[in-house]
Amino acid sequence: MTTVLIVDDQPLQRFGFRMLLESQDDMAVVGEASNGTEAIRMTAELHPDVALMDIRMPGLDGIEATRRIVSSGDRTRVLILTTFDLDEYAYAGLRAGASGFLIKDAQPEELLAGIRAVATGDAVVAPSLTRRLLDAYAEHLPTPGPETTPGQDPRLTSLTDREREILTVVGQGWTNTEISTRLHLAESTVKTHVSRILAKTGSRDRIQAVILAHDTRLVEPS
Repeated sequence: MTTVLIVDDQPLQRFGFRMLLESQDDMAVVGEASNGTEAIRMTAELHPDVALMDIRMPGLDGIEATRRIVSSGDRTRVLILTTFDLDEYAYAGLRAGASGFLIKDAQPEELLAGIRAVATGDAVVAPSLTRRLLDAYAEHLPTPGPETTPGQDPRLTSLTDREREILTVVGQGWTNTEISTRLHLAESTVKTHVSRILAKTGSRDRIQAVILAHDTRLVEPS
């Protein structure tokens, strides 16, 4: 059973999410929060598997709430929902530690699949957000100095050449299926490589691996 905390300042939106989630045999809504402060408190009390997090809320917003939940070490994973497919604050969720991003007008099955994926430790990003999120994130990276060599960060030293190659394409937004097809690898092999990359680099999940690929200049801003 996947337990979910719904975080949104609009009661009708929370009601709609609750109706959808409670129609599933494998999901249970353990609470509702109307702002970031309530989300932090309820996460600490209830330890849900997933917090379904709105970004724009009065008081403490969803980005800061996500940052505090993740930094607390709680097992809860955060799936951020954005109202628009190009949200000026969405890239900050990468840094905050969110495990996924979806658009609020996503199809119900997409939202349910996203919650299940995040709950099992995977990451999910709406296709329409992926490239723009990465581009927006890249714009906020510091300009490298002349001594900066792409891919020479100490966090990458334990990776094999194949793992470094896969981390690079993960950073470009490729899915496991795309990696499997383009690099001619079994998808199970790709998953094994990704798991090893996460373990070796100390990345929480795939989203954090994307950040690492950009931070270490394996992926250069477009």
